[in-house]
Amino acid sequence: MSSTNPKLLDHFQNPRNIGKIDNADGFARGENPINGYITDIYLKVNNDRIEDVKYKTVGCVVTIASASALSEIVKGKCLDEIIDGINPFDTLMELIIEKIGEIPEKNWHCPPTAIQTLLVAISDYYRKNKDEINLKKVEKIRTDVKRYFETRIKEL
Repeated sequence: MSSTNPKLLDHFQNPRNIGKIDNADGFARGENPINGYITDIYLKVNNDRIEDVKYKTVGCVVTIASASALSEIVKGKCLDEIIDGINPFDTLMELIIEKIGEIPEKNWHCPPTAIQTLLVAISDYYRKNKDEINLKKVEKIRTDVKRYFETRIKEL
């Protein structure tokens, strides 16, 4: 796998944005429903823009690479850029694959887990700021991720 995908290997060997943000504006701990790997995502948000993002994860090469790529994708973006659009989940999936390259079919669940964890961290931020409108938008996207997992699990 790693010998045929240098982008994936780069994100695994040189992960971006690892760490923790004290007093994060948004936080989530996500558990991969397939293998139980854990990912924590911390957000520092200023004027609805992700000023900083950090993560910690215990997982495989693809889990680490997915979280690394996602952190690069969202850092500096306005939250609206992430949650608005025709299909934000598909957009984030495409952006992750663009950054890390194709992944083995057996690891299909790693990028969506990183996305789901990010969405929970964004929800935490909106909940703290009592922004019910945007919280509902994020909850809809989280439902899309859940459906994706349910569909793929049935295919196994």
